[in-house]
Amino acid sequence: MINQQQLTKDTVIVQVEGNIVSDMDGEKVMLSIQNGKYYNLGEIGGEIWQLITVPISISNVIGQLQAQYEVETAECQEQVTAFVQQLLEEGLIEKKHSVRRLE
Repeated sequence: MINQQQLTKDTVIVQVEGNIVSDMDGEKVMLSIQNGKYYNLGEIGGEIWQLITVPISISNVIGQLQAQYEVETAECQEQVTAFVQQLLEEGLIEKKHSVRRLE
């Protein structure tokens, strides 16, 4: 069983190096040099992949996607978090740090 790392909207993520990404009919596909696997990121996954070329919080990813698409906040957060969790488990991204907010 894979140990899931806790992700919050303030978690900052970024791509790891060593992946070859290409466009195929509007969808991003990727080859991980590290593990030798191919991934089809799809259209939205490809957009997320572009956003995480630099460190960015999950909440900023969600905000940028909501600015482009008509999607409810809860659904977007759920889908983005699940996608990011998969990328993390595959070793394709890494967590940089979490931003703590004082209330």
